[in-house]
Amino acid sequence: MAKKGLSKRTNALLLMLGIAIVVGVLIAYEQIALLYVLVTLSIVILLLVVGFSDLESVGTEGDNSTKG
Repeated sequence: MAKKGLSKRTNALLLMLGIAIVVGVLIAYEQIALLYVLVTLSIVILLLVVGFSDLESVGTEGDNSTKG
């Protein structure tokens, strides 16, 4: 069965490259106010993801490496 699409690592690198290009263009065209809005929205999204994530069960399901 052949894998379709890109790997997670490649997707992450392409996403970072795209974000870096957008930030560079916004800085070059001096759109700092728009950059502030985008950064604020991304921080809010990050905080929402962390706030709603279930961190209590991380590493407890099927992980026997921490048990004596």
